[in-house]
Amino acid sequence: MFIIHGWDGYPEEGWFPWLKAELEQRGFTVEVPSMPHPDEPTIEDWVAHVAKLVGEPDGQTYLIGHSIGCQTILRYLASLEGKRVGGIVLVAGFFELRPLETEEEEQILKPWINTLIDFAKVKAATGNITAILSDNDEWVPLERNKQLFEQLLNPEIIVEYGKGHFSGSSGIKKLPAALEAIERYSA
Repeated sequence: MFIIHGWDGYPEEGWFPWLKAELEQRGFTVEVPSMPHPDEPTIEDWVAHVAKLVGEPDGQTYLIGHSIGCQTILRYLASLEGKRVGGIVLVAGFFELRPLETEEEEQILKPWINTLIDFAKVKAATGNITAILSDNDEWVPLERNKQLFEQLLNPEIIVEYGKGHFSGSSGIKKLPAALEAIERYSA
């Protein structure tokens, strides 16, 4: 089990420690890795890092991502070529974002938005996809991303209320919906 943080994220942020502890209590081995240069994430480095961490994926491999970590997971799954994982949970995942604060941030984000993902390969890599979105996410417009998730991946979609971007700075210390999704997939 791997929990992949987002842009400027880190393993001890927000709900990651809580979810790791809850999953370990249920017998899972859980890694929350530090992703390479989190202040300037690149598709190549992040997907390669996840591939190296996972090694040989199988039906007992589960991935949980936050924000750009979700993009990383989707791109990793698209690279699997016939291999499958047990399931993925995408928290504050996106296909479109509201404008960012600086031109530098927009340049970092541009490849993540503009580089296509092969969604047929993603769906071939797992039949278990949950997207967890918030009604007041300051970066991820709910309705548009919900529509795109439904159209591109047809996941289970859970809308939480008042959770912002589900980040530590939003004060989110627990995320039961992510735990429940993994419990359903692994049952």
